[in-house]
Amino acid sequence: MKRTINIAAIFALLFAIGSISADAQTKKKPVLKKPVAKKPVVKPTIPMYKVDLGTVVRTRMNTTISSKTTKAGSTFTTTITEPVYSQTGVVVIPVGATMIGRVDSVKPASKGGNVGEIDVTFTSVKLPNGKSYTINGSLTELDSKSAKSDNEGTAAGDKTSHRKVKFIGGGGAGGALLGAAIGGGKGALIGGIIGGVGGLIAETQTKGEEATVKSGTEFGVYLNQAVSMPKFVEVIP
Repeated sequence: MKRTINIAAIFALLFAIGSISADAQTKKKPVLKKPVAKKPVVKPTIPMYKVDLGTVVRTRMNTTISSKTTKAGSTFTTTITEPVYSQTGVVVIPVGATMIGRVDSVKPASKGGNVGEIDVTFTSVKLPNGKSYTINGSLTELDSKSAKSDNEGTAAGDKTSHRKVKFIGGGGAGGALLGAAIGGGKGALIGGIIGGVGGLIAETQTKGEEATVKSGTEFGVYLNQAVSMPKFVEVIP
């Protein structure tokens, strides 16, 4: 009888130990949590506004360049003097923005009355808020035939009569004139921008005038391609 009780007690003890071991193993198993899917961050779309091909941007020279010293490949800056509007009347380029120009070629003045020439293009615009945008612009004149102001002050070019121009000597007192780079030749002077109007020097042994474009000279930049930009917004400090 005692032996039977002892065997039952042993079985009971083994059962209890097995239960405790099973509970311990159950507690040690990690609880796997399903990962929470992160929602993608959607950046707000910034509206873009189109400025037409043929728009003429009015700008003013910040430095002085000369066919005597300026090298091809060098750059210079100008300051925009009138706001540029999109097709829908939104200001995309404000007054005070900087336009970067590049000197494509230079021809110094030489004997025979050959005046100096500077051919330039414009490659980018930097806004007062620090944003920069690529453009494709050519030097052009600012007269009533090729640059017309609308009621909001936008200068719009006349696409049919536009001629790409360059700076040439002959302005008098170191000044420069705008000369036709295509269609018209060296003698097709469009208009003086600084100094008096000067003619080509006829004496074969006399050196022509250098093309000197002084700081403060105003001219137009004709957009060879349409450009899309956001509405200009000032940066609040």
